[in-house]
Amino acid sequence: MQTPILAALALVAQLAATPAAAQDIGTPDEIAQDSTHRPTLRDLCSDRPGLDTPACTVDPGRLQMELGLGDWTLDRQPDQRTDTITAGDVLLRYGVTPTTELRLGWTTFGHVRTRDTQTGAIDTVQGVGDLTLGVKQNLRHPAEGKTGLAVAVLPFVTLPTGHSQVGAGDWGAGLILPTSYKLDDTVSLELSPEVDAAVNESGQGRHLAYGAAMGVQVHLSKTVRLTPELQFVRDQDPARHATMSRAALSFDVQPAKMLQLDVQATAGLNRDTPDVEVGFGVTRKF
Repeated sequence: MQTPILAALALVAQLAATPAAAQDIGTPDEIAQDSTHRPTLRDLCSDRPGLDTPACTVDPGRLQMELGLGDWTLDRQPDQRTDTITAGDVLLRYGVTPTTELRLGWTTFGHVRTRDTQTGAIDTVQGVGDLTLGVKQNLRHPAEGKTGLAVAVLPFVTLPTGHSQVGAGDWGAGLILPTSYKLDDTVSLELSPEVDAAVNESGQGRHLAYGAAMGVQVHLSKTVRLTPELQFVRDQDPARHATMSRAALSFDVQPAKMLQLDVQATAGLNRDTPDVEVGFGVTRKF
């Protein structure tokens, strides 16, 4: 079972080594006129909030922290109700070239409460979550804000560092193809196809899962953005195949150039999807 891990790591290394010279990194006018000739600081490009993944990458030499301060998910099934609360959901992104960033994600605290609707019995588990490592390689328009098509590729590996039920229980891997098209300064279209080697519900082994998220970003002003989205995922777990679908509405505001606050609400559209999810967080680039 080591072959998929080695293949994923080889892909990450190959993408990280892709020459930046052939990429669309901007014009000479975008180079700052200082003694270091460091490129002008890019606009904030955050994965939060939303179901889609943006194609833009973090500036080389810059560190960006995206923190989920709190998130609550409700999943009601005929025989049980599950409430999941997470806090300190951290994503660190570091730009290594004008078109490449390294990523590390980790959930510092998760609390899962399951109540049997027939007997009333309650089971509670809490602890840390899994660790996710990835690299995003932008193929076109790495900076947020450019009009036109932006494309990237994002392979990732998830390591089973989490507590039982908070974490998946085994390693997993996946590939996302973040794509967006900015029509003008107000509206952008987003699409994020994804294929995963997802961990089985049993916590051992993997299976195929695939799907896509799609949405429309609407800039209400230069610092305020509203994003409605849809997501569909086909999960082929050996225990039970399922198609999950959900709709989300997110809102974010930038009180400062390198600071963003956000909130998101998500609703499940069928029985295979958790009923409700609500979360809020903050993004800061250094």
